[in-house]
Parts: sequence; C-alpha cells; structure tokens
Amino acid sequence: MPRPLIDRRLQAELTGLYGAAEGHYHGLPHIEAMLRQADEYRDALSDPEAARAAIWFHDAIYDTRAADNEARSAALARERLAHRADPDRLARIAAMIEATATHLVPDFEDPGAALDAALFLDMDLAILGASPAEFDRYEAAVRREFGWVSDTAWRKGRAAVLQGFLERPCIFHSGQFRKRLEAPARSNISRSLDVLRNPD
Repeated sequence: MPRPLIDRRLQAELTGLYGAAEGHYHGLPHIEAMLRQADEYRDALSDPEAARAAIWFHDAIYDTRAADNEARSAALARERLAHRADPDRLARIAAMIEATATHLVPDFEDPGAALDAALFLDMDLAILGASPAEFDRYEAAVRREFGWVSDTAWRKGRAAVLQGFLERPCIFHSGQFRKRLEAPARSNISRSLDVLRNPD
C-alpha cells in the first residue's frame, strides 16, 4: 500500500509550524477551512490527495516581511514529500503552492491538474466571498499580520492588491466558486477599497 502524502507524523509537524507562526489569519483555522472545502469538492478533484497536500503546505512558511514565502513553502513540500510522491506529482503540488503568489492557474498540460489548481486557488480565496462580517474579520486579521507596516503604506499596498483582484475578468477560476462567490467577493472588495481610500 502506498505511503500517504500527509500522514499523522507530517500533519503533526505542519500543525506545529502553523501554531508557531504569528498568522492571525494565515494559520491552522485557514488550513482547516480549506480542507473542509477539499472534502466538499472531492468528486471534482482529479487528485484529491495532492490538492490536500498543497493545502497543508501552501502557508507553511509565512513571514510578512519576506517576498518568497510561496517558493519556500513549495521547497518544504518538495523536501518532505520527496519519498511519498513521484516527480510529476510532486512538481504538480509544488506548482500549485507557488501559484498562490499570483493566484493564476499554472500552465498545466493535464486538464485535471489545471482544474485541481483552479479549485485549490479558489478555496484559498473563498474568504473574499464570505459574509460581510466574516470578510471584515479577515481584513482586520490580515492587517494585524502586517502590524509593522504604517497605516499609510498599508492602505496603499492593500488597496493595490484588492484592486488587482477587482480588475480581473473573474476573481475565481472555477465555475463552482464563480457562481457562488464572485458577486459577494466583488461587493466585499469594493467596500474595503472605499474604506482604505477614505479612512476618515
């Protein structure tokens, strides 16, 4: 029987990493929320276990002062999964993790891999389409993660990130998420941008 990608020992190691981090949003509750979504969309995933592995690793390295968190998280996944996945599967998992830097689906030749990446990225951004109250808690939590950034710099930087999502033809890649969350996500982002640009 093949060794699972994420066994209890590796899960415990990753849980410890998330517990030790200072992520007010990018912590274990975020991972658990994505894992629940992976269960919900399991039948739509071509490789559910690989998607779950990408979920577990994608924020394993999270330092708000660094610009290479996604690459370092992918490198950790390659290291820890080296003897659990074949090279192609491992490359697919790492590419999904690295894609969280841009939230653009990697250029996979395999349609199943592309759909899995689309769903994975949509799960990561599902909070954008949450209820206004939940979205506001998310925004406040992310602001706390960047507590070292001045208010002026934060408003400018966060507005640029959110505006970038708003300018995309679609925020969500998969039809499942687009149908359910596209409209509320655009509403939440627009409201947040108004606050960021008009703080008084």
